[in-house]
Amino acid sequence: MTATPPALGARAWATVVLVGLVGQLAWTIENMYLNVFVYNTITTDPTVIAVLVAASAVAATLATLAVGAWSDRVGRRREFIAVGYVLWGATTAAFGLVRPQLPDGVALGAPEAARAVGVAVVTIVVLDCVMSLFGSGANDAAFNAWVTDSTTPANRGRVDGVLATLPLVSMLIVFGLLDGLTQRGDWELFFGIVGATTAAVGVVAWFLVRDRRPLERVADGYLASLVHGLRPSTMRAHPRLYVTLLAVAILGVSSQVYLPYLIIYLQRFLRIDAYALALGVVLILASALSVAAGRFIDRVGKVRAILPLTALLLAGLVGMFLARGLVSVIVAGTVMMGGMLGAGAAAAATVRDHTPAGRVGMVQGLRMVALVLVPMVVGPFIGAAVIVGANETYVDLGVERQVPTPWMFLFAAAIALLVAVPVTWLRRLPEERP
Repeated sequence: MTATPPALGARAWATVVLVGLVGQLAWTIENMYLNVFVYNTITTDPTVIAVLVAASAVAATLATLAVGAWSDRVGRRREFIAVGYVLWGATTAAFGLVRPQLPDGVALGAPEAARAVGVAVVTIVVLDCVMSLFGSGANDAAFNAWVTDSTTPANRGRVDGVLATLPLVSMLIVFGLLDGLTQRGDWELFFGIVGATTAAVGVVAWFLVRDRRPLERVADGYLASLVHGLRPSTMRAHPRLYVTLLAVAILGVSSQVYLPYLIIYLQRFLRIDAYALALGVVLILASALSVAAGRFIDRVGKVRAILPLTALLLAGLVGMFLARGLVSVIVAGTVMMGGMLGAGAAAAATVRDHTPAGRVGMVQGLRMVALVLVPMVVGPFIGAAVIVGANETYVDLGVERQVPTPWMFLFAAAIALLVAVPVTWLRRLPEERP
């Protein structure tokens, strides 16, 4: 039997919740509402959304690899978190300024309009990449490394269970307080509020975050530290870490098949006018499930918890494929989101447990490859192919527009089934020394 998990401390919990929540607030805007913004104001082509997601994933991964190795070298996280959040907020606020600049009297189908849309697409992709550099350096690299520094194997399931709820809580805040701005088309204020909040938390983080001392620092050079995790010798030395990252990647690809198109699906395919209410209820209930999952993970063990929580995710995905009304969407969506976050929390806590000493920041870069780069490059294009293949459309102001279909949930479920392979492999690998 294990003893009661050691307390994290009020200041550390405050850092986890405040810095983590506002970071997820900014990621919610980028991962979900930026897609809606592009769909509503620039182009409805799902391939553009897939390119946007993939390009930002590449930028985010490179930033996490670079900043993670850098913070390992200097042995500090606070400065990267605080300064990064301020710059992250500034670039987030700039999203609302991007629009196709159509000359007066130019029709939507004219070549001039196509060029204006093309310029807007390039601008939003570049800006998203810049934003992802700052956001991932601050949040995915520095903040997540700080969480690993500040926790122990005994309390990581609980901490990662709370962290897993923060994306849902952030969505709930956005839906409850800010969605009306998007409905009215007031995108400048929408992005501006989130950007200002993110920057303000960066200032607060300068005084709130305390690095855990002393951090074990690596002795090799920066470039050697940067590529250390990509070496075959490192993979052979830490097989449990890399097999767990494979499980993280599979779960991530599954989620990215449908997440970029979820709000559009509820709006345009199911025609649920109260989609914000539906998502709000789902987020509250799924957050409660995720917190309960954190306790379940600590009780039964992180690796043993992954498959039962993935089974919950599969049930929710099948339910979303069948759901057509408000109530059925709420039920299926709660199961889907709860399973997705619970399985992700178990896998994330396992990654922390198998992080080599002195390489915490480096592992955040590897985690981004598995959690962001691979899923966001592969998943949205699978989703876009499913949408294009289904060829469901509607007409808006005389323009035929493609719309997401429920088949994307079945494709996501098929991918999620593959997580059984690395989990079975992981159970057979011998335990490693910390």
